[in-house]
Amino acid sequence: MKYLTRTQILIMAATAGIAVANVYYSQPILHAIAQKFHITAEKAGTISVLSQVGYGLGLFFLTPIGDMIERKKLILYLQTGLILSLLLVAYSPTLTILYAGSLLIGVFSVVAQVILPMAASLVKENRGKIVGQIFTGILIGILVARVYSGFITGWLGWQYVYLISAAMVFCTAILMQVDFPSTNERFTGTYGGLLKSTVAQLCRFSLLRRSALTGMLAFGTLSAFWVTLTFYLSDAPFNYSASHIGLFGLLAAAGALIAPVFGKLADKGTPRRSLLFATGLTLVSILVLILFPGAIAAIWITVILLDIGVQATQVTNIAVIYTLDHLANSRINTVYMTSYFIGGALGSFIAIQLYNAGGWCWSTSFIALLAVAAIVNVVTGKSISK
Repeated sequence: MKYLTRTQILIMAATAGIAVANVYYSQPILHAIAQKFHITAEKAGTISVLSQVGYGLGLFFLTPIGDMIERKKLILYLQTGLILSLLLVAYSPTLTILYAGSLLIGVFSVVAQVILPMAASLVKENRGKIVGQIFTGILIGILVARVYSGFITGWLGWQYVYLISAAMVFCTAILMQVDFPSTNERFTGTYGGLLKSTVAQLCRFSLLRRSALTGMLAFGTLSAFWVTLTFYLSDAPFNYSASHIGLFGLLAAAGALIAPVFGKLADKGTPRRSLLFATGLTLVSILVLILFPGAIAAIWITVILLDIGVQATQVTNIAVIYTLDHLANSRINTVYMTSYFIGGALGSFIAIQLYNAGGWCWSTSFIALLAVAAIVNVVTGKSISK
């Protein structure tokens, strides 16, 4: 019987969390980076967008390889590329190189999305629970990323955010290569055939299509909120520093702590109930923001509820799609997560444009529309089935 020890699960969760955190380091420190390179808020926001675009590219072109070669080797290759990309950003002499480094950080941070299907392939029982535990590591990484980058920027400067991260990735790279089981399932065709097979998974399962759209809308909501919140809190009347903005990530810790609960619900066969609750909670969080504009307490509540809603949506979707075909876990995960991060990149990009054109009111209205669309997609689904 396939299994993972508690230590192995912890290592996988930590490795995934540290890797994916790199995509989000820039969000609370965009103002500091903008000052360093003497650029506008819109140009600084492009850094976050590029990281998420890079993540989407890495998901589609790199993570399916996990069904073709040994996943431990793929993880090592990706972590090596991530370390080099982090160093490139830390020592960027020009904005162009900074943009390129940000894109590459996103590409190689997909280590997390090789680990998730790896874990799903190594267990037979309580798959949703274990995937939920590893995904909790990813969520903690995302949340701590904002706090960490804010404080490190305040104490040492934004470049050290990436230098220290490179050291952490190096440590987890060593841990992942020690005493981990291999996965025997392999795609025996060519790389081109692998990519075609990846796209074919979208046509193969209606559940995957609906889950991908739900995830895209949910993460678009979250990304749009966080990228505009940075500029909103940096301006009057708040005038918060990068370290203060990073603290808002701690409020979202509830989302990470509650994630495994939804993985258990998926194991018990109640994913639809979880999705209805999660998407509904996401909309409520944005309505609080709209009904009480300018109130810092409303922002606190929104941060907590929004992260719980979006992360619950994510854990439920992931637990369910891994029941479709264990031999194609990496390809199925690629379809879902590529859609997920395309939603994040588009949500961030559009929200930034709306914020620059009409301020906080326009961006929050757009975020609310994304939340409504996610609910509609869940409600109109006849059933959670293949």
